[in-house]
Amino acid sequence: MSRLSSRRGASLSTDPARAVAEVRDAIDQPGMEAVLLFCSSSYDLERLGREIAGAFRCPVMACTSAGQIGPAGYQRGGLAAASLASEELKLHPYLIAPLSDRKARAAQVAAGVQGVIDRLPAGRRAFGLVLTDGLSLAEEGLAASLYQSLGNVPIVGGSAGDDLAFVRTAVYWDGEFRTDAAVFGLFETSLPFATLKLQHFRPTERRLVTTAADPAVRLVVEMNGVPAAEAYAEVLGLRVEELSGAVFSENPLMLRIGDDHYVRSLQRANPDGSLSFFCAIEEGLVLSVGEGVEPLEALERGFAEAAREVPRPELVIGCDCILRRLELEEKKLSGRVGEFLAAHKVIGFNTYGEQYNAVHVNQTFTGIVLGA
Repeated sequence: MSRLSSRRGASLSTDPARAVAEVRDAIDQPGMEAVLLFCSSSYDLERLGREIAGAFRCPVMACTSAGQIGPAGYQRGGLAAASLASEELKLHPYLIAPLSDRKARAAQVAAGVQGVIDRLPAGRRAFGLVLTDGLSLAEEGLAASLYQSLGNVPIVGGSAGDDLAFVRTAVYWDGEFRTDAAVFGLFETSLPFATLKLQHFRPTERRLVTTAADPAVRLVVEMNGVPAAEAYAEVLGLRVEELSGAVFSENPLMLRIGDDHYVRSLQRANPDGSLSFFCAIEEGLVLSVGEGVEPLEALERGFAEAAREVPRPELVIGCDCILRRLELEEKKLSGRVGEFLAAHKVIGFNTYGEQYNAVHVNQTFTGIVLGA
């Protein structure tokens, strides 16, 4: 089997054994090299982990989510999964734990990964998929460490969710769902692939400079020399009292790195005038206020660009920010976008943050397009 064969499946059963059995029946095929699985955090994760371990003999990458993307598009509850089968593809999974020691752990993993890369046969390339505990606050350092250590290996990924409870997010490893951990998967293949990073925001001329921040807790204390909430509200023509989740969602900040812009989403305004973000913000950064463009058009454009590199996609592994999905639901667009994702063979999940190479981002769709 030289070409890639993928099968997708989903279950809404709340019973772990039945859910895994239903998905296994849908995605089982000869020669499976990898299974990708994304699940609701409402399961008994101890039981679910055992069921997954018993159902699949190939490597499995899995995590809890804030929603899944499966054969029917966007999904709430249950689990969604896909299998990959090809003689031209192999998955090497690595555990990175604890994340409190992520720099040293990432370096150890990178050394092992580099050994695999150095031994790749002619004509084979590699890409990485990273799934991370979404409440660890470790994604920035982890993504940077992995990408810098591995050089030209493209990396995408997502932060595990827990259906917006913000209590416990977990990644799967060897029959268990673990917190304070990440799983890195190195895929080696001779099949065509391309990375995806798309968002429905563009930068404006309205800019803010962070003048006091605590990146370790994703807090910005001051912008333009005044309390951050005051500066942000002023540039939007609002009062601090008018700041809300809807305002933050529609007016994220964007950071330019090289020739590209990356979304930095705001979480809340604090009583002391500081702003909490969903990613780390360093002091001295110049940030632009983002303005929205039509979400479905941005999605279509991004997939069309990827199709120029991979004309016959067999599967897309997608990490889609939960903030994007919530906005789409508010605008009554989630059904249309879900249909688009299903038609384009996406398997994935709604995340608490996304990784693209060395950068942790928000309100973004990152992914890998795999060709047949």
